[in-house]
Amino acid sequence: MNGIVLQSGVDIATLAEGVNLLWVLTVTFLIFFMHAGFAMLEAGQVRSKNVANQLTKNMLTWSIGVIAFFLVGAGVSTVVGGLTSGGSYALSDIVATWSSDSGGWVSWLFGAVFAMTAATIVSGAVAGRAKLRAYVTYTILLAAVIYPVVVGFTWAGGILSVIGFHDFAGGVIVHGMGGVAGLTAAWIIGPRLDRYNEDGSVNVIPGHSLTFAVLGTLILAFGWYGFNVGTAASVFSSGEAAEGVLALGAFDYVGRVALTTTLGMAAGAIGAGGMAMLKTGKVDTLYVANGMLAGLVGITSITDDILWVGALAVGLIAGAQLPIVFEFVEKRLKIDDVCAVFPVHGSAGLLGALLYPFVAVPTWASGFDVAFFTDALVGQVALVVLITVWTVAATAAVFGLLRAMGEARVSPDHEREGLDVSEHGVDTYPEFGGRDTAADGGIIRTDGGRPNDGGIKLVMAYIRPDKLSDVKRGLAEIGAPSLTVTNVSGRGSQPAKKGQWRGEEYTVDLHQKVKIECVVADVPAEEVAQAIRDSGTTGEPGDGKVFILPVEEAHQIRTGKTGPEAV
Repeated sequence: MNGIVLQSGVDIATLAEGVNLLWVLTVTFLIFFMHAGFAMLEAGQVRSKNVANQLTKNMLTWSIGVIAFFLVGAGVSTVVGGLTSGGSYALSDIVATWSSDSGGWVSWLFGAVFAMTAATIVSGAVAGRAKLRAYVTYTILLAAVIYPVVVGFTWAGGILSVIGFHDFAGGVIVHGMGGVAGLTAAWIIGPRLDRYNEDGSVNVIPGHSLTFAVLGTLILAFGWYGFNVGTAASVFSSGEAAEGVLALGAFDYVGRVALTTTLGMAAGAIGAGGMAMLKTGKVDTLYVANGMLAGLVGITSITDDILWVGALAVGLIAGAQLPIVFEFVEKRLKIDDVCAVFPVHGSAGLLGALLYPFVAVPTWASGFDVAFFTDALVGQVALVVLITVWTVAATAAVFGLLRAMGEARVSPDHEREGLDVSEHGVDTYPEFGGRDTAADGGIIRTDGGRPNDGGIKLVMAYIRPDKLSDVKRGLAEIGAPSLTVTNVSGRGSQPAKKGQWRGEEYTVDLHQKVKIECVVADVPAEEVAQAIRDSGTTGEPGDGKVFILPVEEAHQIRTGKTGPEAV
């Protein structure tokens, strides 16, 4: 049949296809932007010495993983789908995406951003101790085999399609799979150093930036509309467009998806915050942020076919389980899941899928449909069990082999030093950067008399880290010579304070300081001490102290000079 042409000369079927492709590409780019959210969320939950490592892993997840998915993964899902359902397939399907048409490549890219979301979830669970090469190796295998097999079982028409299941946008296929994989990897690699005491009690290791964590959460929540709403991938029905009718395709239920996604997100934050308050008496900021994501994960597989009141219920349950499951994983299983990827993505996704029969529209369309409820429950249980078993087995095999080869985690020295330096040779937060002011000979020094009674003095000070640049400038202004700067921690008159990280309280009694050592001969030590005192003060407890100590002798290694001349 010839296409119907509008007065403008535009073929209706072509118009429908163009709009559909534009919509899919737009939401694909939105889902890609979720990687910025994952990067910020994970960077905020790790220690400052591991931030660059976490950011690098997120970038490499996309860069390496998407190529592996293109070359191998997309084809594997097609073959597994046919192989496990008794359908038709050919080995040539492995490379089908290499020479596809425009629509086929757009479809591949839409699937690729889902695959990379599953891959990047794992990085947060093994943060702070996994070798970069181990993580990259797993990412390649996940993108090429592990995740594609899951897609083959499900969306590609495999065995679970024969049994029957409901996972609209990947609550189990993407997020549940990623969360289970992260938990398994963290279990195989083992906890960070000093995470657990010899008696099994837990040491809280806070992340370095709640600001990053919350920013990442909100970016992810924004991108999630692409994840869920975007899965309603056809704006217009191409079939009816060919008949000359421009009718809505999946967009006839897109309003329900947008509404239930929003309600699930909001209820998740409330559920996690409420449970945290019940457990600790305080509304924990990180739990609210993680709960928002858990609510989104919980709703993702069922958002297209549930009652709006069901979205509220699923979101609340997904958020409320978060503190409970995290505590169970941390204290009972003794698994160090740094970024809580299993409670947020794993258990929330699996639980949301299992709740589908209880809140589905068909269950309550005309009373209570027992037959639909039973069939749906069987399908959802099969979905959860099969994907969990496959993911645990495949992930344990990969990381188990890497651990046996001694390649799973960094050395204890490198872990203590931080992965930013040991794995990448960078310092994400160069503590001693800022306004560098050289103490050169351009400043007129005080003269007359013999400074320091002709001897050598050591001026040693402990100051706030944020005042270092001011102190350096103050020393330069009095013509002070070279100085040595060290990061230290300690306690004095500054009172201890209580901190809280994911609802667990810890005491901060060792405060971060910067130690400055300045050896002087021809510059009066009192002037140096005064310069440090004037430039380093805030007027609040904890500004630090300055000490002046005598130095018996000094030797310059290069020239052999001794005494004041060596200084």
